[in-house]
Amino acid sequence: MSNHSEPTIVQDPWYSLKQFTPARIALGRAGMSLPTRACLDFQLAHALARDAVNIPLDFAGLEQRLNLQGCQTLTLQSRAENQSVYLQRPDLGRLLSASAMACLQNTVPIMADAVVVVADGLSSTAIEHHAEPFLSLLLPELQKKGYTLPPVYLVKHGRVAVGDAIAEHYSARFCIVLIGERPGLSSPDSMGIYFTYRAKSGISTDADRNCISNIHENGLSYEQALKKLLFLINEAEKLLLSGINLKDETTDTVPNNQQIQANFLLD
Repeated sequence: MSNHSEPTIVQDPWYSLKQFTPARIALGRAGMSLPTRACLDFQLAHALARDAVNIPLDFAGLEQRLNLQGCQTLTLQSRAENQSVYLQRPDLGRLLSASAMACLQNTVPIMADAVVVVADGLSSTAIEHHAEPFLSLLLPELQKKGYTLPPVYLVKHGRVAVGDAIAEHYSARFCIVLIGERPGLSSPDSMGIYFTYRAKSGISTDADRNCISNIHENGLSYEQALKKLLFLINEAEKLLLSGINLKDETTDTVPNNQQIQANFLLD
């Protein structure tokens, strides 16, 4: 005869460690299976990650909101004409389409200090949530530095390197690309920032870039990310380079909305 006083869900002995990480640990078990709640949470997280990749970014809405803030924008397209091609051909996402290149060449070739590019990347959700509020902090800081800026370029189906041709067109010292990062099961809306000094189309590589990643509600705050980016800009001005030879020496790395906790390993 079964003992009905026994709990249906058996707690994992690591349960107390869950407070230190969003990782899926100490889920417990119901018989030989995961508890229903853990299964449903996983399915929801998986669905949100798939949606972040597959649901198109509302570029028209983003452009309208930025314009209302007084930010001039110009929307371009990469050579990946749709999401299916974009996912299967990363190389095409790094290049502007022929019509986009023609549009770029027809713009007045002013000398600019920095270009800012926003690409949907692998998470439209990330750009939908974070691009507008981050730009509202970034653009005034660049203007305070006296930097000449062309319109903010919004690129459909863009990869990081798609900003190189835009920066080269303006002979810009700095290329700043905001892009949706590959979604994870705990962060479907993580935005990344890639910073390149003197970006050149077809020449600049990932080794020439600095990356600030994990910008979302439970990751880096906008203020923390901006602090890191401004540090990189200032150091690049001195060293005349970016990438592996430019180190981020900022120390404010406490995740957004989290308090500093003692290391449980030292207790």
